Amino acid sequence: MHDFQYRKDELFCEDVPVKKIADEIGTPFYLYSAKTLLNHYRAYDSAFASIPHLITFAMKANSNLAILRLFAKEGGGADIVSAGELYRALAAGVDPQKINFAGVGKTAEEIRYALQSDILMFNVESSQELRKIDAVAGPMGKKARVALRVNPNVDPKTHPYISTGMKKHKFGISIDKALEEYKLAVSLKHIEVVGIHQHIGSQLTETAPYVDALRLLLGLVEELKRLGIPIRYVNVGGGLGITYENETPPHPKDLAQAIGPLLKDLKCILIMEPGRALVGNAGILVTQVLYTKEGDSKKFVIVDAAMNDLIRPSLYGAFHQIQPVIRRGRKPITADVVGPICESSDFLAKDREMEECLPEEYLAVMSAGAYGFVMASNYNARPRVPEILVKGDRHFVVRERETHADLVRGEHIPDFLK
Repeated sequence: MHDFQYRKDELFCEDVPVKKIADEIGTPFYLYSAKTLLNHYRAYDSAFASIPHLITFAMKANSNLAILRLFAKEGGGADIVSAGELYRALAAGVDPQKINFAGVGKTAEEIRYALQSDILMFNVESSQELRKIDAVAGPMGKKARVALRVNPNVDPKTHPYISTGMKKHKFGISIDKALEEYKLAVSLKHIEVVGIHQHIGSQLTETAPYVDALRLLLGLVEELKRLGIPIRYVNVGGGLGITYENETPPHPKDLAQAIGPLLKDLKCILIMEPGRALVGNAGILVTQVLYTKEGDSKKFVIVDAAMNDLIRPSLYGAFHQIQPVIRRGRKPITADVVGPICESSDFLAKDREMEECLPEEYLAVMSAGAYGFVMASNYNARPRVPEILVKGDRHFVVRERETHADLVRGEHIPDFLK
């Protein structure tokens, strides 16, 4: 559920008319609902209330400081994949003891920064990484807490680009080799084994893959226990899907009912890393129609948002509902919704049936709170758009629109060209 609703044919975010913000701020912009964000976080938190747990928000989905702060105030942590994300999490006030560091390519500098920050743990993805963390921790006089990311080879039944838990993927350590890697980990002087981790993919629309993967993981936990390697944290990753079009993804309560019985006697702390499920439907991209155009074979609605603002349709062929900010009851048309970028792949929707719209009217691209602004670029020298957060009847600029001067900040023309 989300808090973007029509009132007498005008789209509101909570108690604020979207048009009012668009008129004030200009377009395009991302717009988030604080109420929706909180409701989604609390849905996870309450669903697993009977199990000791920690929610570490997968901030690759949306790393805005205000959103990180909102979750941190609820007791949440962060799942990070870079030093930059660690910096952002700490700047937002996330407790370092609630931060886990994932990703296959951590550098020595990133490892050092995370150890200095005293994060909860690293999710380790290879034996070479394990040795690198040990080598970095040694001169610092520290022991690095780690969980090994185990690849259970379970098909998550999602888009191939966001599936991560099968043998052919770059992520994790094969479950067949995991015992050997854990033995290596406990042999290293500056490593402390504290957990086990898995993440099988994103935009999952059923619980069965979670259950299958968790059974395999817990079997490995029992083997580790017999070897005298106790596990304190079991991290089941994230990946719960949202509704973009016709999907009917499980609610966090459904996930809790599915995996809860497997965890109730485990005596470990459960870690979950939801990203899209918390922020996806809590945000929209608001854009303005520039022109309408009728080609030989199809209609085009040309808007001021583009693939550099929201790349998911171009990158994944992803579907986002596109709705008028003011419904006028006009006849439906079928059109491509495209942006100003000089690429044929610059589209927000293809062959979309939608209400006819005219220049200067506003459109809302729905379910854009995840993998929206975080994947934005300055392609075609386009400034990145602002982000706005609504709470009740107030709205706040939580990221300012970039200026043309921002586009060249840090660039220098060498003397020989002057």
